[in-house]
Amino acid sequence: MCGRFSLTLPDDAMAALFDAAPANDLAALPNYNICPTNQVHSVTSESGTRRLRPMRWGFLPHWYKTPTGGPLLINARAESIAEKPAFAKACRERRCLIPASGFYEWTKDEDGNRLPWYIAPAADDMLAFAGIWQVWDKGETPLTTCAIVTTAANTKMSRIHHRMPVILPAEDWPLWLGEAGKGAAILMRAAPEDALSLHRVDPKVNSNRAAGPGLIAPL
Repeated sequence: MCGRFSLTLPDDAMAALFDAAPANDLAALPNYNICPTNQVHSVTSESGTRRLRPMRWGFLPHWYKTPTGGPLLINARAESIAEKPAFAKACRERRCLIPASGFYEWTKDEDGNRLPWYIAPAADDMLAFAGIWQVWDKGETPLTTCAIVTTAANTKMSRIHHRMPVILPAEDWPLWLGEAGKGAAILMRAAPEDALSLHRVDPKVNSNRAAGPGLIAPL
């Protein structure tokens, strides 16, 4: 799964990287502790134009009467996404990229204490998670919401957790965004073993109120 991540690259650098027009209401960066229900950056492709735009992290199915009308859907499992009523249509029609500088996962020690790890790209400056999105319009103001697609962890990541985000290299972005035809299902797989680096970080990140670059520093 993915329950917390960081994003530090400036908006203009991200816009250039993804060849996307940036919105003027993107969340402030850098953010070393992005949490569920926060506004996240996303990349969509609509009518042939890529957009860098904000979305609420926490997918809201159309039948939710309020934003808290059901479970908080921050992740969508790759193995069942095409069949789940909440996700199936978005998987076919509304896929996005969710940029991240790295993400957090936790193990436990013998006393049950949560031990945070930071997972970052081994070579590049940026990760692009596979995501899905949709607009929820049951409230006074429509909310554009998203979820991160996850898959079974590769061997390296499985030391920490049995799930991981689907991470897409740049050459796969057009297919995931629907710009290169159909067949995006083949992309929902674990990243190569050498794509990520892992290190322990300070337990202060266990708090969703923690902030600052010290959160990702090796312990």
